[in-house]
This record gives sequence, structure tokens and C-alpha cells, in this order.
Amino acid sequence: MTVKEFVKAWPILKRQVKSLHVPWLENLASFDRDPFKILISCILSLRTQDRTTGKASERLFELASNPESMSRLSVKTIEKAIYPVGFYRVKAGRIKGISKGIVEKYKSKVPDTIEELLKLEGVGRKTANLALTLGYNKDGICVDTHVHRIVNRWGLIKTKNPTETEFSLRKTLPRKYWKDLNGMLVAFGQGVCKPISPICSKCNMNIFCDKIGVNVSR
Repeated sequence: MTVKEFVKAWPILKRQVKSLHVPWLENLASFDRDPFKILISCILSLRTQDRTTGKASERLFELASNPESMSRLSVKTIEKAIYPVGFYRVKAGRIKGISKGIVEKYKSKVPDTIEELLKLEGVGRKTANLALTLGYNKDGICVDTHVHRIVNRWGLIKTKNPTETEFSLRKTLPRKYWKDLNGMLVAFGQGVCKPISPICSKCNMNIFCDKIGVNVSR
């Protein structure tokens, strides 16, 4: 897939994604663009199913919905609220630490640059980019396993890991596609372009896809 083909295929992808499940974070941002809630929900979502992330986020935000109140919760209280997300004990400590750091270093306001977000312990590039795009509506390219897999499968780029993918896409894609790319490809990756045996027979992107690395499909 060339960039020109990507641009042509984008409206087709958008139409197909409308029929698929909306990722939890995209749904949250549709009615609440609070950067703090987006940031914390993204931490919870790592290696955790969407449904579990959503329920855990709701329970946690009922107890604390801003950095000040979150920093006052005990780690045990956070653990209990977010269980059974993956690595919930580690995440509970990170959430408390991140909240305390935002209060002490940034006057309770979530940083709005990727450089400052990355200074918060436990915040990686995926989380930082998502906080910028969904929380602040700023340009960024959030790359998770779905985005990394799909753009390489398409043949749009050729990279070895999500970090390489992010920087390659920043050089390759027109800026106007950056913010929406993650939400689109997470839904697409969960519903159609699956890691193993993608459903190519129902994929509207089929004619544009180079199918790199696809040995078995449906």
C-alpha cells in the first residue's frame, strides 16, 4: 500500500469501522475529554480487555476523578477498585505515583506535551500520545499492537516495533490522519484484521492490502 492508496482507502476504512465495536477510550473521549481520565484509563488498558478496562475506570473514577483526590487514595484502595485489570498491583502504584507527580510538578494539570508526559513514571509513548490526541485534541500518533501490525501488514511501512512505527508514520502520513488512526485501527484490528487468521473475506481494505506476513486468513 502506498500513501496515495492509503488516502484513497481512508473513507472506505471509516465506513467499515462504523459497524465495529468502539474502543473504550474512544467512547470515553466522545463525552468526556478530561486529560486525567484519559491518561489513567490508558494506563489501565495496557494488556487488559476493553470491557474490563471500562468497568475498572468507572469504579476508580467514582472514588477519585482528579489528580488531587487520586493521590490521596491508598494503593490498596486503588488495587481493589481496578481489579481484575492486568498487573493491577503494579498499575495501582503507578496511578498513585502519576497523580502525585501531576499535583507536585504540574500544579494538578496533566502536561500537554509528549516530552513532559514521558517524564511521569510509567507513561510510555503510546499512553502519552493517547493523552494528547484524546485528552487535548492535539496531533499525535498512538501506536499499539494493532496499529503496528496493520500498517506493516498493509505494506504502508516496514518496521520492527511500535516505536519505529510511530516515527515512520510521522514521516509518512499527512498530519490530518494522525489523531484518528489509533481508534480506527484498534476497532478494525479487533473486529476484522485480527493478529491470527484475519477475516480478509469481509475486509473492505482487501484490494489495497499487501497482506505482508499473512499465511492464513478467512
